[in-house]
Amino acid sequence: MNEDAGPWVPVKDRLPDDQQRVLCWIPGHRVYLPGKSGATELREAVILRFHQDFFVKNPSKTGKARGDHFWTGEGTSNHFFHEVTHWRPLPEGP
Repeated sequence: MNEDAGPWVPVKDRLPDDQQRVLCWIPGHRVYLPGKSGATELREAVILRFHQDFFVKNPSKTGKARGDHFWTGEGTSNHFFHEVTHWRPLPEGP
């Protein structure tokens, strides 16, 4: 990956803008592959959208929320804030 997007930013140091799509790092993140085999693949870098104060505006009905913020992705790739350790802006297109 080229460095056009800038360095990885720890979420403890700074957060993206509200509603910004960014490349996120989720250590040990595994996704299920298509089909019904149950096979998984390690995908630690995923594109997600940051939602500032998500659980302030939408209290968790499951009690799983830890903190105020949330990350959403495409399909079933939503993540609780504590799962993402780093992020970086998406690079400019060609």
